[in-house]
Amino acid sequence: MKIALITPNAEMFDVAKAVLAHTHGDITVKKGLLSEGVKTARKLAADGFEIIITRGGTAAAIRESGIDVSLVEIPITGFDIIRAVEKARLHGSRVAVVAFPSMVQGIDCLEPILGVSLKQYTIKHENEAEAAVLKAFADGADVVIGGVITVKTASRYGYPAVLIDSGAEAILQAAQEAKRLAHARQLEKFKVSLFRAVLDYAHEGVIAIDHDRRITIFNPIAAQITGIDGAWALGQKIEDIWPELGLGKVMAACRDDLGQLMRVGSRWILCNKVPLIVGDQPVGAVANFHDVSKIQEMEARIRQTIYASGHVATFTFDDVLGSTTIIRNTIRMAKEFARTESAVLILGETGTGKEVFAQSIHNYSRRQNGPFVAINCAALPSQILESELFGYVRGAFTGADKKGKPGLFEVAHGGTVFLDEIAEMDLTTQGKLLRVLQEKKVMRLGSDKVVPVDVRIIAATNKVLRDLVSQNKFRADLYYRLNVLRLCIPPLRERQADIPIYARHFLAHYAA
Repeated sequence: MKIALITPNAEMFDVAKAVLAHTHGDITVKKGLLSEGVKTARKLAADGFEIIITRGGTAAAIRESGIDVSLVEIPITGFDIIRAVEKARLHGSRVAVVAFPSMVQGIDCLEPILGVSLKQYTIKHENEAEAAVLKAFADGADVVIGGVITVKTASRYGYPAVLIDSGAEAILQAAQEAKRLAHARQLEKFKVSLFRAVLDYAHEGVIAIDHDRRITIFNPIAAQITGIDGAWALGQKIEDIWPELGLGKVMAACRDDLGQLMRVGSRWILCNKVPLIVGDQPVGAVANFHDVSKIQEMEARIRQTIYASGHVATFTFDDVLGSTTIIRNTIRMAKEFARTESAVLILGETGTGKEVFAQSIHNYSRRQNGPFVAINCAALPSQILESELFGYVRGAFTGADKKGKPGLFEVAHGGTVFLDEIAEMDLTTQGKLLRVLQEKKVMRLGSDKVVPVDVRIIAATNKVLRDLVSQNKFRADLYYRLNVLRLCIPPLRERQADIPIYARHFLAHYAA
């Protein structure tokens, strides 16, 4: 960050150049008094200087000009005033101080120390210097001390005057202050730049208002979702731009409004609104919102890439061995089933390849890019089977994972769940499975929250489920839910012509 020092006279220019050369050589030193100093400051600002060091009237003039720079005033130290007063003693003991406010702070304390009368005549503009100098001498002053404008005015009337000059210590102090300010501003710029980058590249819309309900932030995603020009919206009242958002009400009530579903044109958004409170007073509010369709897309990607890891169907219909009419017809029917979204019940004896058909149906369906999750209902005790299917939250039961665990229905979202040996599922778990099939929602063990799931069910068994229903060992309502499409896998004894194909396959596989 570029820093410049403007001195009011040649003497101070030389002192500043000498002092800064050793410790702050990167600070540019220029000359300019009052209006000339303003011209110099304006040129420096145009050249990219952001901090200007100067003093007294020149500082006041630059401040009034509205030039976009930060000002650091060179302080008038006690040493500077003492040096000026010692010179003024040569003209008498009644010393008048004609200067800008920043030059006379704390001067009263020096009167008893120096043993002189120091009467102050404060001026706020260079045009007031003449009247102040004349009044000082009319009031009986022997000499005046002050800045360059004071000395020039007194000299014009032939009155004695002494310049309060800034010494090396004051210039160094101002330079150090300017460096601290530069560091702080640089840090602030970095934070603002970082904040702006976060807002601009965030995947959510962000709108903020100040205490007057005027928009201070309207990021690109907010503009994209709402169709409102963000640059135009800045500075406008939120009620004039988007009254339905209700951000002003949130600020006034000092209460969060989270998880609100809102419609914006043809889109649904999920919106969170919070007030900004300093102390106990609301000073603004912030809303962030997501396009619901984007949330759904993101959820699908997360489920597919994280939860579905390892849950992949590897078999296709090309892996089904056989050329007999009965197996070809079974494959043809399975392909027809794959084109639907209905549940499939696969019936077949042990070893007939029920899971091969289940995976093949999945890979032939529109869900082929989703997860394929298989579980053997006979392999797990009922409580463990239930926790595996539906998941659980922390502390749901003794030995539960501290982080909780998603169930296989959540894992299979967008894909297929294969329930092998479905006949071995206990009646309690059957009831919960039925509810998932009916509502397409799952509730983890120990939780009161439901999670929507989109899965296709393929079940398999080597038993006659209708007989189990009549024996009250299998729920009739679940049976009818699963038995929408029934696929019977013929055993090898019913297609003996396929035996040579199997023989060649296994010989090639195991003799290789």
